[in-house]
Amino acid sequence: MMAISPKRKRILDFITDFIQDRGYAPSIRDIASGCSISSPSVAQYYVEALERDGFINRRPDISRSISLIDKTTGSGVPLLGTIAAGSPIPVPESDTWVAVPEESLEIPDYLIGGINNVYAVRVKGKSMIDALIDDGDIVVMQAANSVENGTMAAVWLKDRQEVTLKRFYRESGKIRLQPANTTMQPIYCQPEDVEIQGKVIAVMRKIQR
Repeated sequence: MMAISPKRKRILDFITDFIQDRGYAPSIRDIASGCSISSPSVAQYYVEALERDGFINRRPDISRSISLIDKTTGSGVPLLGTIAAGSPIPVPESDTWVAVPEESLEIPDYLIGGINNVYAVRVKGKSMIDALIDDGDIVVMQAANSVENGTMAAVWLKDRQEVTLKRFYRESGKIRLQPANTTMQPIYCQPEDVEIQGKVIAVMRKIQR
């Protein structure tokens, strides 16, 4: 499930309990009062964030129009191992990138709705931290053999026999694999040494590890 902050989780739980207990949705003022939020405008901000992240639906022009989105339905997605978001991880003779899935993850349909050829990998390293992908996160990917410039992609480095997760850029006569971490340098490769394996479509994270 998509990561949710403790504050937003408390508000979502309040909305859920309110609807279950009373049969209708809380107002913004109910939420502000029930969750000890300083003002209705701050409560409105959190409600809009929950809507944007796909946890609720609502009609802004109608009072008490909040409805919950069912998060229980999902699709099984194979977890294929670990990918480097740091120095590339050697793949052959290791268990870091495998063809047989470690397990099948249940991914909510709203994250991947209608997208085919989806798989997941666990991230090792912090080179994509500024793109909000941290060590231990799981990235959900769509298999692809080409991507647009700037796309976060899983890239197989043929000459190194390694795989890495970086932003992909085609430049004059070379490929730049750019980390999202100002303390790390890009990787430059010859086009013939690079094979794209997928592009990131979602990130999953536990708030507490």
